[in-house]
Amino acid sequence: MQASSGKSAGLAIALVSAFAFGGSGVAAKPLIEAGLDPLHVVWLRVAGAALIMLPLAWRHRDLVRRKPALLLGFGLLAVAGVQAFYFASISRIPVGVALLVEYLGPALVLGWIRFVQRRPVTRAAALGVVLAVTGLACVVEVWAGLGFDVLGLLLALGAACCQACYFILSDHGGDGEDRADPLGVIAYGLLVGAGVLTVVARPWGMDFSVLGGEVGMGGTRVPAWLLLAWVVLLATVLAYITGVVSVRKLSPQVAGVVACLEAVVATVLAWVLLREHLSLPQILGGALVLVGAFIAQSQAPKAPSSGPVASGPGRKPSRPPEPAGPLAEPIEAPVVATANAADEDAAEGELSAGRAGT
Repeated sequence: MQASSGKSAGLAIALVSAFAFGGSGVAAKPLIEAGLDPLHVVWLRVAGAALIMLPLAWRHRDLVRRKPALLLGFGLLAVAGVQAFYFASISRIPVGVALLVEYLGPALVLGWIRFVQRRPVTRAAALGVVLAVTGLACVVEVWAGLGFDVLGLLLALGAACCQACYFILSDHGGDGEDRADPLGVIAYGLLVGAGVLTVVARPWGMDFSVLGGEVGMGGTRVPAWLLLAWVVLLATVLAYITGVVSVRKLSPQVAGVVACLEAVVATVLAWVLLREHLSLPQILGGALVLVGAFIAQSQAPKAPSSGPVASGPGRKPSRPPEPAGPLAEPIEAPVVATANAADEDAAEGELSAGRAGT
């Protein structure tokens, strides 16, 4: 009963994260249309979140000594890497294609668990990934701008690898007293990401006057600062915190499939708030993503069996450990990007229904 309760809580938190990340593009697109460069919006997003999380970084400053590799990896891969690769890819290939390739991340997570960690993966998780990616292809209407550019596809695949690292790192942080606090990991990850993106985005050339005025959002004028607050507080701070916690309560593979709902959320919010049209394939694709996420979280992988181990000379071998319960049991470790992050903001901004760029 307790495992089932933990799984339900993890799924609910994962959904909150998907909704938070999914709303980033809807809030960012009006800012981009008002004259801000997409990379500058991404920098504002990450730098603003890093500033808010600064007190937590100071509180957990011991992580710099205990987990320097984890913090650096989270910041470089989960925060900055996803966005940098994503923006580079959409400069060469259609946004829908780039977004679809990026969301191969959950499939890469399954590959990592199966072939690198040599842990079993349930058929339900694999089927969920296939259905979610297929549905995502419909949501972004990938056929509308289908084109091939080898370098562009490689860059998009780089974003997918960084997204996979987000989920994998979210599940690594040590055991017991050595376990890294997720809030500290997120805080330092954002700080590292903000530093990298400062070099890439060069915000000193930004038109800051846009933030002092109003921008159009679905025919309504709203303060630019209000949308920026949405991007920073909800689509970044809340999204990353709930994302890391959900991975620890569920598992990287389940959380990864649920994260595919971000594109569906972005599409629906763009329809409601930005009055962007939703086609029948997008609606059917969104339903397929939901089915895939449901199937993936419905079963749990079995824990790896270590086999009989002798207790000592002349003693009978001890019984192998019982299989783990539902997929709700965490692997134990911290996360990063993801989701994904700023690349979602850009994707949503340019995708009539999607994200504007983890």
